[in-house]
Amino acid sequence: MKPFKVGYTTGVFDMFHVGHLNILQRAKNLCDFLIVGVSTDELVMTYKNKLPVIPYLERREIIESIKYVDQVVAQENRDKFSAWEAYKFDAMFVGDDWRGNELFNEVEVKLNGVGTTVVYLPYTQGVSSSLLREKVRL
Repeated sequence: MKPFKVGYTTGVFDMFHVGHLNILQRAKNLCDFLIVGVSTDELVMTYKNKLPVIPYLERREIIESIKYVDQVVAQENRDKFSAWEAYKFDAMFVGDDWRGNELFNEVEVKLNGVGTTVVYLPYTQGVSSSLLREKVRL
């Protein structure tokens, strides 16, 4: 039996790569039902000041096709507690590169207060959408 019933994770998932696959697989291995929030283009623009290479609807379609994913939702803001209010997950999965980040320290306290666990999963070293962008420019 898996330790969590409903899990939740989010991401831009631009230029899908093995790091994305790893977090989805690891998250699904720990929960019965995995909900994945895919950041909208508008949201990405608000905090990265650039659009993803792959448009939202295409990124969403890619994530929906992954066998580890049970449901895909639009991530229209970065408020993880409002996501909990909407989806009532009992675990939120995050890459361990976010551990100790002020945003996630606050989120962890709020989610722990409603009985939800923040689970930090190993970050896949050596691959990211940013690195892929650089390689494509060469």
